[in-house]
Amino acid sequence: MRPPLDQAAEVREEERIDLSRLEAFLRAALADAAGEVRLLQFPRGHSNLTYLLTVGAREVVLRRAPFGVKVKSAHDMKREYDMLSALEGVYARAPRPIAFCDDESLIGARFYLMERVRGVILRGDEPPEGVAFSPELMRKTSTALVDNLADLHAVPLLGRLSSIGHPQGYVARQVEGWTRRYANAKTDAIAGVEAAAGWLARNLPAESGATVIHNDYKYDNVMLDPGDLTRIVAVLDWEMATVGDPLMDLGTFLGYWADRDDPPELRGRAYGPTYLPGSLSRIQIAERYAEKTGRAVGSILFYYVFALFKIAVIVQQIYRRYVEGHTRDPRFASLIDWVRVMAQQSERALAKGRIDRLGA
Repeated sequence: MRPPLDQAAEVREEERIDLSRLEAFLRAALADAAGEVRLLQFPRGHSNLTYLLTVGAREVVLRRAPFGVKVKSAHDMKREYDMLSALEGVYARAPRPIAFCDDESLIGARFYLMERVRGVILRGDEPPEGVAFSPELMRKTSTALVDNLADLHAVPLLGRLSSIGHPQGYVARQVEGWTRRYANAKTDAIAGVEAAAGWLARNLPAESGATVIHNDYKYDNVMLDPGDLTRIVAVLDWEMATVGDPLMDLGTFLGYWADRDDPPELRGRAYGPTYLPGSLSRIQIAERYAEKTGRAVGSILFYYVFALFKIAVIVQQIYRRYVEGHTRDPRFASLIDWVRVMAQQSERALAKGRIDRLGA
């Protein structure tokens, strides 16, 4: 039995789109499609909204910023569309972009359309129907994720990719920018977040180069072949992608990765089956990445702590939207606890000076 493909569901009431206002744009963008226009929503994720549009038998995906968002730079649909356009033909696992719309009057925000890719997304530690998470499968799939990140970082910066981002000084700008975002989104006093920001500012490493970086790379942004869960067919959610320091991207990947000996509150928020028997550990991921790319990863503690800090800030921003009433999504009510978990993990990493054996 093949595992079920990632599926869309009914649109959440507060995130509905008026199809009558969208139809003319769709007919022009999808001139080869005919038939009734229907709308569903991919219900997972906490950031940009993702919808499934069907026009007759044609399926496309629509991406737009969340309702009520204030941090426009973090939800720039044109930036995301441009990145996918630049990757077309040079990185096969990026979905093909179709059309961009900057007319906010249609659905209340700028948006773009891209092809729908079908596959399996692993979330949490429960296997999908028809799958057994054997140690062999977990080893091969986790290794495939690392190798794919190395492949992305090997994409040549030619053509449109050569003009994306500002890689010089990238690491320092990221630390400064996310520290500022945290100050703007803060609702509760969480000492560990501010301690991490201070440590990062005092311990900036030398830059390791410039590559395409995804900046949100994790299990639930990777789509797998239903016939072979060790084969990646697509990487999704390119909203934070740019050209920058590849070790920052590796750090983000590690920030989303829970090890078997991590505290239960961290494993309980794992972004996929990262800590099951057979899976690579964080330190094994760093070692595999170094082997595949030839890059030294001696400053990995910095990149891991930065990742935990950045995740905490992202979650804090979403929680702030909930507190201010811009969303009523019940999933967001307890997100402040997630911020605390990330802060506590960074405190453990800094106290022990390492990225592994943090639950011991």
